[in-house]
Amino acid sequence: MTIALVTGGSRGLGKSMCVHLAAKGHDIILTYHTNRAEADDTVAQIERAGRKAVALQLDVSDSSTFAAFGDGVRKALTDTWQLERFDYLVNNAGIGTWTPFTDVTEEQFDRLMNIHFKGTFFLTQRLLPLMNDGGRILNISSGLARFSLPGYSAYASMKGGVEVLTRYLALELAPRKIAVNVLAPGAIATDFGGGTVRDNPEVNATIASQTSLGRVGLPDDIGGAVAAILSDDCRWLNGQRIEFSGGIHL
Repeated sequence: MTIALVTGGSRGLGKSMCVHLAAKGHDIILTYHTNRAEADDTVAQIERAGRKAVALQLDVSDSSTFAAFGDGVRKALTDTWQLERFDYLVNNAGIGTWTPFTDVTEEQFDRLMNIHFKGTFFLTQRLLPLMNDGGRILNISSGLARFSLPGYSAYASMKGGVEVLTRYLALELAPRKIAVNVLAPGAIATDFGGGTVRDNPEVNATIASQTSLGRVGLPDDIGGAVAAILSDDCRWLNGQRIEFSGGIHL
């Protein structure tokens, strides 16, 4: 039995990740920010698949809460599984934003940094003592760290930082045999960033026309990718950026 901890696992891509991981036989600890009902629904779906799941509240933008969150993870492991450590960490939680470079405020910049980069950095650091040797970490980036579109300078910069961090983690955690990779989704039809890709037909069609496979991504495209990357078939994968975008902007 293996246990995966997925941040932002109550909705969107995170929920799909949790469901696909459960289908592959993993138990789940998922986090949510404010919507407990969504988290409970995801837990129920995982349990219907025959796996165990626990939902914990977490604000990844506030690193001062990470110590208490770590205590909560420790308690969940003991109470639910009678274990002291989990196996996989997926740093998925995030927000989307669109703001031209000239209009980005310091407040917006700091919020994106705290959630996407600082949060990933220090939450991983905090949780490492609770991870099994030989485990795996998967960070979530974005296709926007490879190609550039107006309005995403701050967001994409944070994801670029996550990609560099991934390589360093893969090197420094090697003595514990913990593999670390980064997955970069393309445009996905979810409520992320206000749901524009999902709900605006013109935007959806434009992205589809720029993607070699002819459509925008779906949550299950990414959920399935995460389950595959964390499978034993990919145990030799380490320090790599994997883009799942259907071939956008090739």
